[in-house]
Amino acid sequence: MFTAYIAVTLVTVAINAAIVVADLAKADFVLANSAEVGVPRSLLPLLAALKGAGAAGLVLGLLGLDVLGIAAAAGLTAFFVIAVAAHIRARVFYNIAFPGAYLALATASLVLAITH
Repeated sequence: MFTAYIAVTLVTVAINAAIVVADLAKADFVLANSAEVGVPRSLLPLLAALKGAGAAGLVLGLLGLDVLGIAAAAGLTAFFVIAVAAHIRARVFYNIAFPGAYLALATASLVLAITH
């Protein structure tokens, strides 16, 4: 179970770090997706900061700060629940798998951090 915790958490950290870079670079797909679901461009730096803080917290959890890792995983889970809800509200379903996958990994990280 410990190996699964490490592996899932590292994947969650990596994908969140990658999307933080895309958010901050204002990648075309980020801007298009944000516009479709009704997220103003001005919020992208804040959203990137939240995801970055979550990823950093997961790393700290792996390094022994268990409570911080659990809190970070819970925060990312909440973040991506809201992201999926935004897609549903805006009826943008063709790419809902992306926030859904991020949600699944954040949730798995949370469950594994708690059970670890």
